[in-house]
Amino acid sequence: MHPTLNDLAEFAINNKAHLTTKVSLFIANYERELRMGIDIRRKGIMEKATKFIERMKKVQEEAGAALKRV
Repeated sequence: MHPTLNDLAEFAINNKAHLTTKVSLFIANYERELRMGIDIRRKGIMEKATKFIERMKKVQEEAGAALKRV
């Protein structure tokens, strides 16, 4: 595998809570949460998606109004 993919796979395995222990391997090994330097749960992506949905609804309403005029 590509070295970057190896890193991603290792991260995914180490960061996932396992069924038997209910904790990730990182927590089991180091007894602390994994600090990534960024907050992956940030709201920016969701806010952008919400704005996109609002914009698409407006476009759909305008298109529907234009079709009714024709």
